[in-house]
Amino acid sequence: MRPHLVDMLRAQGLGTAPVFPIPETTLDGNGLLPETDVARLRSWLTDLANDATAREVVVRQTLTGALASLDSRSEELVTASRTQQRVTADLTDIVNRAFDDSRRGVENGMSDGQLLRGEVLARWQDFVGTGEFFRKVESGVSKLRDRITGAFRGHANAPADVEEALHVGVAQLMEANAATAAAQVAREWRALPAGAEILHAHPELAKPSSDLGPRVDAAVRTWQDEVLDLVRSEGQDRRTNARVAAYGINGIGLFLMLVTFAHTGGLTGAEAGIAGGTSVLAQRVLEAIFGDQAVRTMAAKARAALLRRADEVIEAERTRFLDAVGARTVAADQTERLSRALDAVQAAR
Repeated sequence: MRPHLVDMLRAQGLGTAPVFPIPETTLDGNGLLPETDVARLRSWLTDLANDATAREVVVRQTLTGALASLDSRSEELVTASRTQQRVTADLTDIVNRAFDDSRRGVENGMSDGQLLRGEVLARWQDFVGTGEFFRKVESGVSKLRDRITGAFRGHANAPADVEEALHVGVAQLMEANAATAAAQVAREWRALPAGAEILHAHPELAKPSSDLGPRVDAAVRTWQDEVLDLVRSEGQDRRTNARVAAYGINGIGLFLMLVTFAHTGGLTGAEAGIAGGTSVLAQRVLEAIFGDQAVRTMAAKARAALLRRADEVIEAERTRFLDAVGARTVAADQTERLSRALDAVQAAR
């Protein structure tokens, strides 16, 4: 064993270093090694303690060796730091790309008419009627207003039914896009060693947060309240207020919500056909009350308000992943600081 140790020391430039083999033995009653086994080491340490020159040589050799090894060891640290920065940047890019797509998915879903189909359309048609009613949309605003007003008076719960169906549709749009983003990140992270390690440490990241549904529901409810506040604000004029009163704040708010999901600066022919003319009907009523430009402005405000609520939900989901990456991220200037420190040490040598 001793010759092999000496060879290894010599290979590291420490051929003159003293070696004191201590055999495997039984400890005495105090748990100490026998005096005879450590006599040579004790003698060397005693001589070193009494010889200032020898101590200085040992200290200098130790310091010189440590400083000489800094070059290679520091380079390893710099390389590892750069690698870690690159890996965490890649993981972050995956997160941002997925949740940016999620946000665009919500925005597209708000304007492509999908929210005005299905249950919303069915509830709306139950409310105002089908076929004949839509054919009379262009026959005159006053007749349209009379028919709508009659529908409101005859079906007290109908506006709430349509609004609830719309609420469910918007909530599903937000939740589905957020869940898709989480699944996409988990899938891409699993293909990377660092990403797989994070997912192993945080398995909850592989699926949407447990409170996503309630948070989405609260966000949509808040947005619907904001739409009603917008209607109240725009309907403060005495004449306009009288027109709003004919339908009620909730009714006009419902119309504005419907227009919000198909109003992109003026309905196109394709949009006009969505959901059997649902948005056309709502828009005609609003235009009769507020005017064309006001309706466009209100729809834009309502859409922006919903996107803000969607952003809050999506950013909360995005943050879960970014926090997990951030715990493994090194400072951006770490490699530069390591290099500067090494240069300073070399200069001091």
